[in-house]
Amino acid sequence: MKNLPELKYTSTHEWIRFEENNSVYVGITPHAQELLGDVVYVELPPINKRLNQHEEACVLESVKAAADVYAPLSGVVTDINTSLNDKPELINTDAYGQGWLFRLQFSDATELKKLMDQIQYEQHILVEA
Repeated sequence: MKNLPELKYTSTHEWIRFEENNSVYVGITPHAQELLGDVVYVELPPINKRLNQHEEACVLESVKAAADVYAPLSGVVTDINTSLNDKPELINTDAYGQGWLFRLQFSDATELKKLMDQIQYEQHILVEA
């Protein structure tokens, strides 16, 4: 796993990269995309959609299965990665970069306590296996 100490993680394998003004980028971890296999279709949330923490935000379809992606924090979707409409494989080839899914303006900073750092996430993966 890449050493990315600036990211936070969820138990459902989403990563969160913090930006300015309570904004985060959201994607899935390489562990999640390895479990899924090659992603072939992405159904992204609409811009301005209000999401609650742990609510289904979007759906990924792969050659193996379909999987829900959950909102890591409560907030409003402010941007989506439209590049994934034509190139869903970016999730597999660049999970932490061009494979991001959506941007969220989060509304409840207390929810940050429920997120894991990289070491905690790596331990979570081991326990889950």
